[in-house]
Amino acid sequence: METNNIIVRVATTDDSKYAVTITNEMESSAKARGTGIAKRSPDYIERKIMEGKAVIAVTKEGEWVGFCYIEAWGHDQFVANSGLIVAPAFRKSGVAKQIKRRIFDLSKEKYPHSKIFGLTTGLAVMKINSELGYEPVTYSELTDDEEFWAGCRSCVNFDILMSKERKNCMCTAMLYDPADHYEPEETTADFKQHSKLYERFMHIKQSRLLKLLKKKDGGGGVSKSVLKYFFNL
Repeated sequence: METNNIIVRVATTDDSKYAVTITNEMESSAKARGTGIAKRSPDYIERKIMEGKAVIAVTKEGEWVGFCYIEAWGHDQFVANSGLIVAPAFRKSGVAKQIKRRIFDLSKEKYPHSKIFGLTTGLAVMKINSELGYEPVTYSELTDDEEFWAGCRSCVNFDILMSKERKNCMCTAMLYDPADHYEPEETTADFKQHSKLYERFMHIKQSRLLKLLKKKDGGGGVSKSVLKYFFNL
């Protein structure tokens, strides 16, 4: 796929040279947003590239633009499209949507019977997911693979996740079930209809969690530094 000098494709072994750049941008982006994603090492990114489980976007001149990879959980019953990241200079260009669509298609090619899921705090990502046929679900409908949830430990919101007994957090869970899903047109229409309502819901959700964590903090719970980092207090 090629648009405006940007090529979106399945990553090859030659793309391993971008691994450090990708992981550095993942970390700096998470800090800038005040939300967290599971940290990944350059070696881990290289392994995903070598396994053919990654999609990359580059310019014709070879400049790195964006990246995303596939992770399988629960004996391949579940698949996650993880680590979506776009270089700052190319954000709001539409390339994130192209990467999401290509990694989604690649996931269905490699795991045709697996449920594809994602956790995100970004409204833009939720919109893209809806266009692909994902539906919002509860955390209980996601994988129970302990290794997946252990990856959340490096997220700034991990204490929130654990305080809610892993039933809820700041991220919204979305799922594509190949055996039972709505057509993308239906989920997209529903998303557009309720997007404003969802934004209000997220605001209320954050406010209630903040009150809960402030209360817990008085009893040796979540530290004030975490609250300050996440909620920008």
